This record gives sequence, structure tokens and C-alpha cells, in this order.
Amino acid sequence: MADLQLGVIGFGARSSLATHAHRPGEGSRVTVVADPSARGKELARERFGEGVATVDSAEELLAGHAVDAVMILTPDFAHASVALQTLGAGIPTFCEKPMAIRVEDTDAMLALAQEKRTRLYVGHNMRHMPVIRQMKQIVDSGRIGRVRAIWCRHFVGTGGDFYFKDWHAEREKATSLLLQKGAHDIDVIHWLSGGYTRRVSGIGDLAVYGDVTDRRDNSDRRMGEWYDEDIWPPTTQKELNPVIDVEDISMLTMTLDNGVLASYQQCHFTPDYWRNYTVIGDAGRIENMGDGSGDQIHIWESRRSGPGRPDAVEVVARATGGHGGADPSLVAEFLRFARDGGATDVSVIAAREAVATGVYGAESIRHGGTPYDIPALPEQLRTYFDEGQA
Repeated sequence: MADLQLGVIGFGARSSLATHAHRPGEGSRVTVVADPSARGKELARERFGEGVATVDSAEELLAGHAVDAVMILTPDFAHASVALQTLGAGIPTFCEKPMAIRVEDTDAMLALAQEKRTRLYVGHNMRHMPVIRQMKQIVDSGRIGRVRAIWCRHFVGTGGDFYFKDWHAEREKATSLLLQKGAHDIDVIHWLSGGYTRRVSGIGDLAVYGDVTDRRDNSDRRMGEWYDEDIWPPTTQKELNPVIDVEDISMLTMTLDNGVLASYQQCHFTPDYWRNYTVIGDAGRIENMGDGSGDQIHIWESRRSGPGRPDAVEVVARATGGHGGADPSLVAEFLRFARDGGATDVSVIAAREAVATGVYGAESIRHGGTPYDIPALPEQLRTYFDEGQA
């Protein structure tokens, strides 16, 4: 079997995903990388050897290099514009999450993928995280009955370093951190519950980082160069992005199309960094105590249990690779899909619904908590993708 020839567009913070795809002689190899920066090109040559071609843009890659599939790893605000080019060219496309930062762009991507019969895959790697897969298995087994509610608390202890020192802090380039971070969790809520949000409302604030006056343009650096876990408390952060107008704390309530009620809370100035999901059924509930290898999922199935005394405990499986082993599994699924098609655990419809929930949730926060109804996709698009792409 000949190696898939892969193009990579964008070679920054998520470039490690492309490294998982580079398996010369084993089914896939990166042959060309598009990145406007000298640093990105240099890193690509370090990772893939001097034989990898490097160009400045997606346009240059598409015009001068034949590839079997592409991986879009650009900043969020460029996902849609690049994906519309690769989908239009008929090239199987991996698009890092969030799918886009505007709902109309997600819908345009889906429409073009259907029109051109081009395979589209969105990098929602948490569907491959052991903790989420194990919670999904428990839910699907019927052990806690029918799911009635899901609560998620996301403590982003690295928020000041990861999201307030570059473009993530700007509405124009990110819309909201309910996309960059929340799209993960909203997608998981949808997957565990078996439904999609149809009405959302929220409250939030720029409570801490807006008051930090130490600012700097960090475009000449990468995250590893400014990250410092010894900075505490968050009010003492330094060299934040010159523009900060996204919320650093957000809380959403959601009504799903199958009657499930959900809530999502995200805070970027906590000391700890992890996600906690509580899934409540009509015959029990589950809750993860940590989200990494060796952590635990607690299961309550009787009225004899209590705080710290679940009826059963499941240990989160150990795995290697980024995001608890999710990244290599995600990339492997994409490569198989790019070559052969077929069903995937990741859903592009769900990716769109996660973006839509985040976008309208942000609108609600910025309009005094006004509830917003989320527009449904055209039925022909939903059917096409739900039944499996060509």
C-alpha cells in the first residue's frame, strides 16, 4: 500500500498532530508544509527532514504540489477560508477544531463538502480520550438509565498563559473561548447525551485579565517561550495580549433536542487544570475525578452510596501520546477515513453544533443572558453526513 502524500497547512502550536501522521513506509508521509513563518518552515524540516517541501500559503501548496489529503492546523480564524479551498479542490481534509469561528462558515464548509463529495474530518480529539470513551461506554450500557442531565466544569489553570497572550484573547480572531476551549466540552456533552443544543443562554465576564495592564505583542514568540507556571495569582500575569475582549469566565445552560438539560462552566483563572463531567441518568450517575490516565470515574447506583462513597469505581485507561493518547488515535482515524471513507467516531455535524452552541452562547452572555435558539442545519446536509460521507 503506497503512502498517502500529506500536505500540512499551518505549523504552529498543533503541529504535533502532523508528526503523528508522518509514518513513511507505514501508510502516510508529510510531503509539503505551508506556513508563512521561517520558524514554521524550519520546524517542519526538523520534524520531517530536508526532503519536505515548504511553501508560504495554502494557495501555493495547492497550485504546486499533488497531495492525497491535507491537515489544516492554522489558527482558528483561518480554518474556514483554507478548508473551503481544499474542499473545493476535492482533497480529503482534516480541519483542527473548532471547525470555524462563525456558524455561517461551518455551514458553508459542509455544503461545499457535500457538493464536491470531498471527505471532511474535524479534529475533536476528546472523542478519543480514554476518560470520555469509558464514560460513553457506561452511558451506552444503560447502567445509569436514560440520561437526563449533564454538567461540565472546566478549570483552565493555564488560561492566562495559553489564551490571553496571543490572538485567542481577541473576539475578532476567536469569537469566544467557548469555541477554542468550550467546543471540546460542548461536543462531549452532545456525544454523551445523544442530542444537540437547540436553546442556550449564558452569563460571563472578563473578570481578571482585563485589569492586567502589563501588555506586549507576542507574535514574535511561541507559547513555550512565555509560559511560566510559577506566576500566581493570575492578577500578577505579565505581557498579556494588547487586545483582550473575550470572557475569562463563562457559564452556559443548554436545552437539547432530546430533552436533556446541560450546563457548562469555564474559568481561566483557577489554579488547577482539568475537566469534571457529571452525567445524571434516571437510574444513577457518573462523574470523573480527573481526566488523565489512572484517574477515576465514580459510579453511583444506589441510595446507600454517598459523598466519597460511590458504588463502583472505574480507572481511566493508560495511553500514550498527546491529550491522554487521543491525538495519535484521532490522526489514525483521519488517515483511514481519508483513504477508505466510512464511519468515524468524530462527527462533522456535531462539530458544527458545538460551534453553533458556543457562538450563540457568547451572544447570550453579551446580551444580558438572553436565550438564543440555535438554527438547524438544512435536512439534506444532516442526512448526507449522518449517513456517512462518500
